[in-house]
Amino acid sequence: LIGIGVAAMFSSLTAYLQLRANAYDVADAMRWLSGSLGGARWEQVPLLAGAVVLGGAALAAIARSLRVLPLGEEAATGLGEKVERSRAALVLALVVLSACATAASGPIAFVSFLAGPVTARLAGPSDRVLLAPSALMGAVIVLGGDLAGQYLFPTALPVGVVTGIVGAPYLLAQLVRLNRQGASA
Repeated sequence: LIGIGVAAMFSSLTAYLQLRANAYDVADAMRWLSGSLGGARWEQVPLLAGAVVLGGAALAAIARSLRVLPLGEEAATGLGEKVERSRAALVLALVVLSACATAASGPIAFVSFLAGPVTARLAGPSDRVLLAPSALMGAVIVLGGDLAGQYLFPTALPVGVVTGIVGAPYLLAQLVRLNRQGASA
C-alpha cells in the first residue's frame, strides 16, 4: 500500500507540473516519462559509458558475492561472505547504472524484469552469474522494443510503452504461476 500511495503522490505532482509548464516542455516531459530513446543524445554517451565501466567494475568486484547471496543470508555468512557490505555494494552499483540509463531515456518498464529470466532460460540451468548476458539481453529488448514501436504500429510508440505491453502480461502470468504453486504447496 505504501508503494501505491507514493505512486499516487508523484503522479499528482507530475500532473501539477505539466499544468504549470509550457506546451513544448510538456511534450518533452511526456516523451521522457514514456521511456523514449528519441530524446537520447550523443553527448550523453561518454557519461553512460563511464557509468557502465564503473558499475561493471563494481559488479565484477563482488562477483563471488553474487554467486553466494542467493543461497541465503545464513549460508552466505557461513561461507565467509560479508552479506551487508555485499548487498550495499550491489545496490549502489545498480542504482548508479539505473539512474544514468533512466536519466538518458526515461523509465523503460519491465526491461530488467524480462532480461534476467529470458537470459536464464536461454542459458539453461547454471550456477554462474549471468550479469553480462543479462545486460546484453536488456539492450536487445530495448532496441527491439524501440524498433517495434517505430515500425509495427500506425503511430510511433515510445519503447517504454512497447515494453509495458509485453512486460505487464508476463508479470501477471508469473503472479498467477506463483499463486498456483503456493496453493498447491
